[in-house]
Amino acid sequence: MPLNHSLQNEQDVHLFREGTHSRLYDVLGCHPSKEGGAHFAVWAPNAESVSVVGDWNYWSGDADPLRPSADGTGIWQGHAPNATIGQAYKYRIRSRYGGYSVDKADPVAFSAEPPPATASRICELSYEWADAQWMSTRGSRNALDAPMSVYEVHLGSWRRRDGRFLDYRELARQLAAYVNEMGFTHVELMPVTEHPFYGSWGYQTTGYFAPTSRFGSPQDFMYLVDHLHQQGIGVLLDWVPSHFPTDEHGLAYFDGTHLYEHADPRQGFHPEWNSSIFNYGRPEVRSFLVSSGLFWLDLYHVDGLRVDAVASMLYLDYARGHGEWIPNRHGGRENLEAIDFIQTLNRAVYREHPDAITVAEESTAWPRVSRPTDMDGLGFGEKWNMGWMHDALAYMKEEPVHRKYHHHKLTFSLVYAFHENFVLPLSHDEVVHGKGSLLNKMPGDEWQQFANLRALFGFMWAHPGKKLLFMGGEFGQRREWTHDGELEWWVCELQGHGGLQRLVARLNHVYRGAPALHQLDFSSPGFEWIAADDADASVFAFLRKASDGSPPLLVVSNMTPVPRTNYLLGVPLGGHWRELINTDATEFGGSGWGNFGGVEAAPVRSHGRRQSVCLTLPPLSTLILEHSAS
Repeated sequence: MPLNHSLQNEQDVHLFREGTHSRLYDVLGCHPSKEGGAHFAVWAPNAESVSVVGDWNYWSGDADPLRPSADGTGIWQGHAPNATIGQAYKYRIRSRYGGYSVDKADPVAFSAEPPPATASRICELSYEWADAQWMSTRGSRNALDAPMSVYEVHLGSWRRRDGRFLDYRELARQLAAYVNEMGFTHVELMPVTEHPFYGSWGYQTTGYFAPTSRFGSPQDFMYLVDHLHQQGIGVLLDWVPSHFPTDEHGLAYFDGTHLYEHADPRQGFHPEWNSSIFNYGRPEVRSFLVSSGLFWLDLYHVDGLRVDAVASMLYLDYARGHGEWIPNRHGGRENLEAIDFIQTLNRAVYREHPDAITVAEESTAWPRVSRPTDMDGLGFGEKWNMGWMHDALAYMKEEPVHRKYHHHKLTFSLVYAFHENFVLPLSHDEVVHGKGSLLNKMPGDEWQQFANLRALFGFMWAHPGKKLLFMGGEFGQRREWTHDGELEWWVCELQGHGGLQRLVARLNHVYRGAPALHQLDFSSPGFEWIAADDADASVFAFLRKASDGSPPLLVVSNMTPVPRTNYLLGVPLGGHWRELINTDATEFGGSGWGNFGGVEAAPVRSHGRRQSVCLTLPPLSTLILEHSAS
């Protein structure tokens, strides 16, 4: 992709000022020159002077001054003839106001020094990609009717070697092998955008165009994405346009004014995360953020963006009490500028990369989150179903004897399941800050805890919606997740943990191979209740259906430790119903109750159908049965 190194034409200036420029990384930041040195450009409209300081000029503010552009955009630019690739640099900015002077990292830097150092690094982004086959087919892999089972990963704590981080290239090989072994279709990387505080997990971003140097170079990160693609695995990037930290070297108070953030703390400061909030009403800030989002798709071949904390962007009163926020121009609580930015972002992504996907972490009932912008939607491709997550975990935490009083928690999600394109998330947020691990949320003794979690996973994989599971959940890590250290891989040798891990791999295999489990995830014809109201037995039974005419699947969950024999369920077809999944199978650590691999339907009326099957429902289990004519 050619680099312009300045806003050279009226169209560029117009888009920048309009808030729709989507390639600012072409014109801002540092770009090494073929003739030697490097070109620098930074947006600082309220600066009195700007110079680039770095390793080559001994951090002298007089050696390489920048000059303001004549186009009135507030961009300062210039050439530093002695700068070379690999050297560290910052912008020394002296403001027009109050004599404020500061050294700032480059907001559009492509690389940064390893923390705790905070300078940017000169780099070029050349790389020979080898993922052409993946890129030519990813549209079908990201399609709404495709299977999508996402493994959420924090790179710094997935695995380590002798206590140190694995680098991007080590992670590439190990992660790809494991994800393929487990059958996930995609990985979602918790933010890799550069961040000064490791304990923020990447959610306090300072480098919106730089992969964190903790794990290697930009090319090393490209290798990670490239290798995953070559192994048939999609890559989603957790991306944070909702807030940014107040570190002095970062975006906050950039040119002696509140340039990227609102000046009024009722709009510009996030009380829950102690961070600054972007001023979405400023066109240049919107251009910056849209360009960041597209950057990862353009240059790093990322397959989609999971956009963090969308609810905090949409509501002006988010995490605020009375008098602590400013209503919009209509007197309401909706952040109209943020809505416009989100729609602009999604239009840009799907215009430039129609085979990619954007996913919203949005925790409220905001309408049409995953509907096109021309239908007055926000334009996301998918939305996390936080309601399902909260209800499902609340139900599973109940002692089985009490679950009949909470039966609706597992049925309510089907009331609204097709209002949005939902992802069912069991993410990192559910296993931190004292919430305990997934396994420890389950009631009962050790056997029942594993059985409960197996039953939940079976129900989740059969429920309409794409799937997301945070690392460690697939083998039932006992302790709560921490970013320091690695997962408890050693427990996979134990029966319960290893059995759960084998179940998740089997669920992914069945899910990917059964059209009924993914083709109509977002359409009501893909789902039909058989038994939604057997609260006394805590049994749930439903059908999943495909759009290609393949046979439906029968799903039955028994959420008590009491085996149910001779349980009659109406089915739409006669013939044999074969067990594809029995979460109580001994290979998964279960007790081995079941139906000897399948049952024959009989011409006995039940649940309004002419045919029925008589099942044994194992304790704390989910069964998935496939119809076959023979």
